[in-house]
Amino acid sequence: MRVKIEKLDNFGRGIAYANGRIIFIENALPDEEVDIVITKENKKYLEGKVTKYLKLSPNRTEALCPYYSICGGCHLQHLSITEENAFKEEKVKSILKKFASTESTLSPIEALSPYFYRNKITLHVHNKKIGYYQNNTNTLVEINYCPLANKKINSLFKPLQQLALNNDLEEIMLRTSNNEKEVLLKLTGSVTNYQDILNLVDVLVINDKAITKKAFIETKIGTKSYKLSSLSFFQVNKELTKYLYDEVLQVVKNSSFQKALDLYCGTGTISLYISDFVQKVIGIDYNKANIEAANINKDLNNAKNATFICAKVEDVINNYQNIDLIIVDPPRAGLNKIALDTIIKIKPQSLIYISCDVSTLARDLNLLKNTYSINLIKPFNMFPRTYHVECVCVLNLRKPLKIKGKSTSQ
Repeated sequence: MRVKIEKLDNFGRGIAYANGRIIFIENALPDEEVDIVITKENKKYLEGKVTKYLKLSPNRTEALCPYYSICGGCHLQHLSITEENAFKEEKVKSILKKFASTESTLSPIEALSPYFYRNKITLHVHNKKIGYYQNNTNTLVEINYCPLANKKINSLFKPLQQLALNNDLEEIMLRTSNNEKEVLLKLTGSVTNYQDILNLVDVLVINDKAITKKAFIETKIGTKSYKLSSLSFFQVNKELTKYLYDEVLQVVKNSSFQKALDLYCGTGTISLYISDFVQKVIGIDYNKANIEAANINKDLNNAKNATFICAKVEDVINNYQNIDLIIVDPPRAGLNKIALDTIIKIKPQSLIYISCDVSTLARDLNLLKNTYSINLIKPFNMFPRTYHVECVCVLNLRKPLKIKGKSTSQ
């Protein structure tokens, strides 16, 4: 059928309508007219695929990646970066309005380079070929280049392809320092022939065992240094992460917080980033490898006022009282209900919520907004050329007021 694209959905797909039904169409932009075939039918919606473009959007751009049409790693390379940023701003605004009933002023999105920004990638190996999976499949797309990965990672594709030919690999993980001077390579599978790759990397891990003397690479964000293992959680955007952390740091520097709690703290990056401006910071994460790295990073930065606890947040958060500031950076699922209820019970003066999924942020704000007012919501395009967007949300405790003998809050 022939349709006109009305707008984009939250996943960057074009939306059209036919016979009163909504159709989601990949690689289609607002105001474009296209011929499509229906590829999936549901009671509530259809999915379609473009067979012919009749009218193109002025915002359409040529994809930089030769694998874009078949690889599942990117979603928006056909959209200009200016319009991608505008799309993500509007996405955050509309989701918060719809699901959190908030129309708080949104700060302009923070964005830097749309390409060569990732300091980490994971490649799959099948029949001695390396690549990414097609979208929603286990079908391998063989690649020798990825414009999202930094240039150091791209320089290693050729030797990695040779490595795959000489071994029975299942997976390859590459991680570099933010300045691209150090490289960590993790191999999973049957690996016996790896001597040729040793002089190209600083750390080699095979099936979770370090082969090299070093098991960590070292990187920096601002003035802080961090050691990373193959198991460490760390932000993948080598440049924009500093801007996000600086947003958090600005809140801390402009206040007089005594005691901070950093929930889902990972390798202690944010805890240590703010440690110079609080008397004490406590980081909590359930991942043992993260906490081991956090304690190494604590010593590396001489942060004697930082403490790291290995536990599930919901299991131990109730042990902490008299907290001025809580910082949360939860997984896409958002805050655990027990953790959220306990935060409301603790009532820190400020709550900084770093979200990688605006839908779960909206859900949690619905439960927080009676106790907290929203001071700032700022989106960050941490994952350019994909539909993902990260947000920093700063909330302040509402002040209790007495009206006609009754206590309320504002």
